[in-house]
Amino acid sequence: MSKLPEHAATFRFYGVLNDFLRKHRKGKAIRYTFRGTPAIKDAIEAIGVPHPEVEVLLVNTKRVSFSYLLQPGDAVEVFPVRVGKDWPAGYTFGEQTPPPHRFILDVHLGTLAKSMRLLGLDTLYQTDFSDKEIAGIAADQQRVVLTRDVGLLKQKSIIWGYWLRSQHTGEQLEEVIRRFGLQDSFRPFKRCLACNVPVQEVAKDAVIDELPPKTRLYFHEFFRCPSCRRVYWKGSHYERMLQFVEKVKQRG
Repeated sequence: MSKLPEHAATFRFYGVLNDFLRKHRKGKAIRYTFRGTPAIKDAIEAIGVPHPEVEVLLVNTKRVSFSYLLQPGDAVEVFPVRVGKDWPAGYTFGEQTPPPHRFILDVHLGTLAKSMRLLGLDTLYQTDFSDKEIAGIAADQQRVVLTRDVGLLKQKSIIWGYWLRSQHTGEQLEEVIRRFGLQDSFRPFKRCLACNVPVQEVAKDAVIDELPPKTRLYFHEFFRCPSCRRVYWKGSHYERMLQFVEKVKQRG
């Protein structure tokens, strides 16, 4: 059986999408060869860029979706989120399907998960989640996937996702806040840091047997996680937490 003829298209990636390209390809037109009529999404990911990082696709200057079938000679332009350009109404994937402010993190991001919960952000995290489980939960619960694994973001079922550039928690948190515009979504101290469930205010009498002696004496406002039963109060760490939140707001 004879092979299908080989064709070529030209791809150019803009802004932070170049983070996914090899050095000799960054900021340059890339010649992509193919047979048949592959979906443009598959071609983009074959070059190295995960689809959730893409905000606008233009082929021969016209907007297309990820299902567009690549044609010989196509000139493809691929834009990231917030490239600093004003697009006509309906152009961006984020406008068509806005990302929710609900997240699921891969198994390597436990410290980031705790920081996001501290800000009151709905953040799922478990050390035993597999990539397949993360992708499935993200689809079922309409969550954004945060990861340092580019391969995870290429899973077909994932709609929203972001590859964290930094390996440092504070910088990762700033990235997430900027990328998803979370500055006005903080609800500090409203979620359990251990399991993400919203905490509930409880009477001191209901938890007094679980408190250290000095806490019983000096504190009167308490919260409990209805899932893991962990008790919280505004102890000596409270001011440090408030300072942390204010710094995040200022940097965000």
